[in-house]
Amino acid sequence: MSVHQATLTFRPVGQGMIEITVPVAREVARSGLRRGVATVFCPHTSCSLVLMENADPSARRDLEAWLDRLVPEDDRNFVHTAEGPDDMPAHIKMAFTRSSESVPFADGAPLLGTWQGIFLWEHRRAPLTRQVVVTVVGE
Repeated sequence: MSVHQATLTFRPVGQGMIEITVPVAREVARSGLRRGVATVFCPHTSCSLVLMENADPSARRDLEAWLDRLVPEDDRNFVHTAEGPDDMPAHIKMAFTRSSESVPFADGAPLLGTWQGIFLWEHRRAPLTRQVVVTVVGE
């Protein structure tokens, strides 16, 4: 078994999903490994990762709108508010989703479904720099 690891940097312009499938697939290819598992990890507490529909953006908009209704910014019960009204909702949204995804690969390419993409989901309004660690394990 061999391991390849890289840290990718993204700069979301605010809330929403950005597709990171291509940069992750590049790291899988760069590893030189033929088959195994790629783990994508986001070391932040106010953004997350999701596998989601990548063909029709309305599916992502519906998911974002649903989670906004579930965790509104104006909840008066939040105590953790020092960083602004979007901070605690961002932490909750991250906890409801995921901070890592594992994707098998073969022939040096991720084995994603026809309509699947890997997305970094920014939950904060301010533009922030985010890192994603890609670890490729295989042979």
